[in-house]
Amino acid sequence: MAIPYMETVVGFMIVMYVFETYLDTRQHTALKLPTLPKTLVGVISQEKFEKSRAYSLDKSHFHFVHEFVTILMDSAMLFFGILPWFWKLSGGFLPMVGLDPENEILHTLSFLAGVMIWSQITDLPFSLYSTFVIETRHGFNKQTIWMFFRDMVKGILLSVVLAPPIVAAIIVIVQKGGPYLAIYLWAFMFILSLVMMTIYPVLIAPLFNKFTPLPDGDLREKIEKLASSLKFPLTKLFVVDGSTRSSHSNAYMYGFFKNKRIVLYDTLIQQCKNEDEIVAVIAHELGHWKLNHTTYSFIAVQILTLLQFGGYTLVRNSTDLFRSFGFDTQPVLIGLIIFQHTVIPLQHLVSFGLNLVSRAFEFQADAFAVKLGYAKDLRPALVKLQEENLSAMNTDPLYSAYHYSHPPLVERLRAIDGQDKKTD
Repeated sequence: MAIPYMETVVGFMIVMYVFETYLDTRQHTALKLPTLPKTLVGVISQEKFEKSRAYSLDKSHFHFVHEFVTILMDSAMLFFGILPWFWKLSGGFLPMVGLDPENEILHTLSFLAGVMIWSQITDLPFSLYSTFVIETRHGFNKQTIWMFFRDMVKGILLSVVLAPPIVAAIIVIVQKGGPYLAIYLWAFMFILSLVMMTIYPVLIAPLFNKFTPLPDGDLREKIEKLASSLKFPLTKLFVVDGSTRSSHSNAYMYGFFKNKRIVLYDTLIQQCKNEDEIVAVIAHELGHWKLNHTTYSFIAVQILTLLQFGGYTLVRNSTDLFRSFGFDTQPVLIGLIIFQHTVIPLQHLVSFGLNLVSRAFEFQADAFAVKLGYAKDLRPALVKLQEENLSAMNTDPLYSAYHYSHPPLVERLRAIDGQDKKTD
């Protein structure tokens, strides 16, 4: 008797939805608490707490609706055979435009085009509501409806340009890969990730935001001095106009080897009036670099990618697997999609493990900044970021342990104080 792969996958998706809804409910209850955690009393103003509470509850209500609609659609797509029906429909479209339906690359691109259109249509109401209702209501959204749709069109055009050669390469590799298929697929994705990390900040990110050099002054001098003291090969220091779309703030770094760049959101500079607080945030980010967190994370992703492709090669020729999902042929892309669905349990475990590691890295980066003498500036900087971004002040421990890649503010402040006492 054939194994009911599809039914098992749908069943697990529903089980995970119920489990995560339970965690969401716990977090929603925590968000409704009328008082600040003891650690934040006197640190966060009552006004900011009330605003954060209202914002978090609005997002929580929206999340419940979005996740319910998502599980209904995803389960229906699999259970009612919509995926194989759409695959056949996309193949039937090709002769209408004079293309060969037997060409798997063309058939796959036709299928992906349809999926992209469907995704845009189904996601649009949620994106519009999130941006122009929730984010606007709480003072974050700065973009116009024109800018919203312009960005959406840019994203679609980028997909149209980038997806065909990538998809074609993957199909050819699978068709020609032989016994070393997993290694070839991993090597291709490894090279692709390096290429994308190189061209994204230079060619793609500027399509959506304006990057300008940080003006000369005390802030630039302090950041350059810090980078130099750590032998960080800083080549460029940018400010990005994040305020044109949102008042949320952030900072990040990127680049390979001796070509590193740091980017500050203009909102971060506006919100942190004390320049030393901004430098403390950068010290935290440089801690990730100095402690090789980025390298470790990249290596972990590469290992997981290789293992995933290895698993795919074990099932890609399984007729029972394809038939369970309603397919009488075995297209490469469909095989990858089905495989991703069958390893959902492992993906959840891996995601949880990566979050644990990420939180440990955040504590280490904070400790690094404290050892450099930035404790008195890092603490208020983190509080300021929490306040200005209206991040959740009360968090359920199970919810945060499962979902958060960064520790809650209460835990970070406690760790910083403890590390500062050790340093003293």
